Amino acid sequence: MLEILGAIGGLVILLLAGDALVRGAVNLSLRLGIPALIVSLTVVAFGTSAPELLIAIQAVIDGVPGLALGNVVGSNTANVLLVLGIPALFAGLPTSESDTKKSFVQMIAATLLFIAVCFFGPITWMHALVLLAGMAVILTDQFRDALSGRAAATVEPPEGADPTMAGWKVTAYLLTGLIGLPLGASLLVDNASAIATRMGVSETIIGLTLVAVGTSLPELATTVVAAMRKHADVALGNVIGSNLFNLLVIIGVAGLVGPIPVPEAFLRFDLWVMLASSLILIPVVFWHKDLGKRWGVALCALYVVYIAIVLLAEV
Repeated sequence: MLEILGAIGGLVILLLAGDALVRGAVNLSLRLGIPALIVSLTVVAFGTSAPELLIAIQAVIDGVPGLALGNVVGSNTANVLLVLGIPALFAGLPTSESDTKKSFVQMIAATLLFIAVCFFGPITWMHALVLLAGMAVILTDQFRDALSGRAAATVEPPEGADPTMAGWKVTAYLLTGLIGLPLGASLLVDNASAIATRMGVSETIIGLTLVAVGTSLPELATTVVAAMRKHADVALGNVIGSNLFNLLVIIGVAGLVGPIPVPEAFLRFDLWVMLASSLILIPVVFWHKDLGKRWGVALCALYVVYIAIVLLAEV
């Protein structure tokens, strides 16, 4: 019971600290004169994925790298099936008007690269550099597109931007994020590892399930709000951007900290489920289909089946 409370406490600290870091970093960047568009693509993307990044690094340092790998693969699967499925189930997402073809293709390419790296595992610093290089290529392309389109579009300041925010408040947000993230990551990883030992399951399974769903909560909250406001492009962009960052940056950085073994079960099953869950979105992205309630039921049901299979395999 204490381990469960500790893991929940660590997760709550991570989510609050990640939000504080985003708010502080966004306002600091804008005060320094960095365009809001660039801030959205970099600072906000990093801040919202900071919990997963800190968990991955802490897991490798603590000698439970399976938790890091399970968290990334589980989060990417949950991002598509749950983070899009739940809002579609209750509100529907008018995705037929969204244009995310290029970003979607980049996500699929990143997924295939990640799977290839896993088959050459364990993931070491050499593999990590390949993943980080892939992200550098994608970011360079996104910067080019963003800067070339700035004159033709009005870009809203990212969430958390407040030009009138006092300097002490910006500092307080930054300190809260920088102190809270490693604290929350340590609490969550230590207690998740203890739960796995007590339950007789691997840290990888805990990463695929408990930790993955927990760290997908910020994306779920963002997507629910986007669905309520009928901003389907924000919902899809949120999932695609998060999945890209998870695959290329989080495992890339964690791989520089220490080697990450790839379990045989991942090569046979979980990696392919992650890829299949992404490919499910082809009709939505290329054939301009709306994510209605039937889609929501199907996506959520598929996630329940996946989790059931993962847990039963451990019995």
